[in-house]
Amino acid sequence: MKSTFKYYGPAILWALFVLILCAIPISVREGEGLFFAGFDKMVHCIFFFVLSVLYCTGSIRKWHTRNIRIEIAMKNTIVLLSYGALIEVLQSRVFTWRSGDWHDLLADTIGASMGIFAVLVTGNAINSNK
Repeated sequence: MKSTFKYYGPAILWALFVLILCAIPISVREGEGLFFAGFDKMVHCIFFFVLSVLYCTGSIRKWHTRNIRIEIAMKNTIVLLSYGALIEVLQSRVFTWRSGDWHDLLADTIGASMGIFAVLVTGNAINSNK
């Protein structure tokens, strides 16, 4: 457990932060955003972008690679999408003051994919020979 937290500590803390924010009751009418329509989707996308970058960074550190390998990227994608689905199920079943929206899961998927892509591009740029 200690070694897991060593590599994935920032991602775990960010995931807990996301879970807490997704559990807080907010007073916004259905179909409206906090500041504008679609604000909730943008927030989900940003949350999962940051989470995927932190999780991929932990994977790179754990496996001592210079960039994220495809099998690690696939595993990270599955873990992140499962976490997004868990949040939506919790919002619809446990946090009854929130609504579980599958469009939020799509926003989570887009954010996670963007984060993994950003890590891949950044890793390739850093490790390329000129």
